[in-house]
Amino acid sequence: MEERHVPRGGLTCPLSRRRFLTAASAGALGVLAPAGLFQGCARADKLRIRIVYALHAVVQPGPDWPNVGFDFQPVMDRTTTALTKAFPRWEFTTAMAKDPEEAQKVLDEDAAAPLDGYVVMQLNCWNRVVQTIAGSGRPTLYVDFQYAGSGGFLVYTADFLRKGTGNLGFVASSRPEDLVAACRAFGEVKRSGTADAFGALVASTRRASTPGPGDLSVRPDDLTILAPGDCLRAMKESKILAVGGSWPGIAPAIMAEMGIEVVEVPFAEVNEAWAAADKDESEAIADRWERTASRIEGVDRATLVTSAAMSLGQKAVLRKHRANAITINCLGGFYGGHIHAYPCLGFHELNNEGLVGACECDLRSTATMVTMTAMTGGRPGYISDPVIDTALRQIIYAHCVASNRVFGPSGPTNPFEILTHSEDRQGASVRSLLPLGYMTTTVEFAPERKT
Repeated sequence: MEERHVPRGGLTCPLSRRRFLTAASAGALGVLAPAGLFQGCARADKLRIRIVYALHAVVQPGPDWPNVGFDFQPVMDRTTTALTKAFPRWEFTTAMAKDPEEAQKVLDEDAAAPLDGYVVMQLNCWNRVVQTIAGSGRPTLYVDFQYAGSGGFLVYTADFLRKGTGNLGFVASSRPEDLVAACRAFGEVKRSGTADAFGALVASTRRASTPGPGDLSVRPDDLTILAPGDCLRAMKESKILAVGGSWPGIAPAIMAEMGIEVVEVPFAEVNEAWAAADKDESEAIADRWERTASRIEGVDRATLVTSAAMSLGQKAVLRKHRANAITINCLGGFYGGHIHAYPCLGFHELNNEGLVGACECDLRSTATMVTMTAMTGGRPGYISDPVIDTALRQIIYAHCVASNRVFGPSGPTNPFEILTHSEDRQGASVRSLLPLGYMTTTVEFAPERKT
């Protein structure tokens, strides 16, 4: 845990513009704010606020969102500067914490002179810091650093909402005005003396600043779905291969409640199939990807060829087991040296062909994809990690794999790009630029929760 004291007044006032993935992250609070953004803030009551940045390290030491080597210092500096400029009468101190123990040290240091509140910014996904800070009972504003902390932010915020944690409010916006507006709730709570009202005050501000839904019209889509009985039969005829260890307790529920068979397969079997893949066929697949991808960036020819071999290896294992779906613990397999190519492009190929390739040995999502692909006559789904942006009233689905035949194997294609895997800048993964204007469905079946 590291602490810094921030002097008041006289600093510049940055503003951000949302950009996708790392570009978005690097630009947070990064350009000059328009005149008048912070007018009226100077009249606020004097408060003492601690900004706690939840992260692994200033420079990210390993693969995680947004990417290895990412420098968080400019993000922290811009955020602290923006709030100091917005509230020149307030005293801001900062700290960094990576776990509950370091978060508790922050609270212990503040115990002698309790503060008026805390701003906790989730810079990396899974650092459990906000739980300890909010547990102090002090007003706590929880802030998402989009495309970096979003996974943990959403999971942890959902838990706070279920528990009705009144002293916690949250912000998930690319617009710095929304962070400033939410911070004004600190002043209101200090005047009222009711910390448990903080969350409701922030929620009211958030709703007021979120734009309306706009035009909800969609393009026509003549989708024909299977009858329920036919869909259930297709599910019972399906088989999922779970490679490298799956989430505990889910496979039995999938088989019992959904009728989909799940077979555990070791990494070694997939790796052997990759090594045995035909070299000429791998080269030909790489040639096709080079011709059809709208952009290839950071991925060399050798990586394309080894990814093509992995695609062939996945298909060979599916044929061997007479299965129509495969999900692989890709990160554990790759970082553990159990597999030697990311399976992303192979999943992309399978999903284009009406089969199912799914990330991270996520059996729940794989079973959902099997069901929906069967019901829609071959239309593919994809696993996503959502990012919320209330400034745009959007849920952005960010992940490394998607089909580019969203209407099924015989449907039209859409452009796709081949890029490195975001967290580690290695391998080859896919960005599919899906057609705009169509109704989409977000769904996940959780048979293990059935009661």
